[in-house]
Amino acid sequence: MSEDRFILLDPGASRPTRVPLPPAMTVKARTEDTEGRFSCMEVVVAQEIPRHVHHVADECIYVLSGSLGVEFDDTDRTVTAGQFVLLPHGVPHALRPVSTPPPHVLQISSPGGWECYLEDLSEHLSGAGHRSRLDATALNRIAAPYQITYEEPAAPA
Repeated sequence: MSEDRFILLDPGASRPTRVPLPPAMTVKARTEDTEGRFSCMEVVVAQEIPRHVHHVADECIYVLSGSLGVEFDDTDRTVTAGQFVLLPHGVPHALRPVSTPPPHVLQISSPGGWECYLEDLSEHLSGAGHRSRLDATALNRIAAPYQITYEEPAAPA
């Protein structure tokens, strides 16, 4: 392994990001660190992540502590500390905290890019983390370049 790609982070440390991410999101390996192969983050899932599809990236989640609700396709599961879930690209899924304190997870996306999307989200939706539910329409404007689509609520009849 080339020494210029070796990364060793202290507990709680994060790789630098283009814009500050909320403290609940710690980047362990950036997409550029892995030559695009994957990105890795440590995340506290404090609010519901609406149903969405990654059209290219597979998402892997290992629960470090707490319980995470995972809606995958048409199935609901509770993933607890020590459990792992693979969310393959192309399949709708949603995440939600189901424990107090909220679940703490290690999240890997392959190929990488998830942290870049979160940087754009932080930059364009300041204060989005304080809402009770993220707005799918606003998310889709930011997620489109990353080939992620959030399900938008049906229009009233």
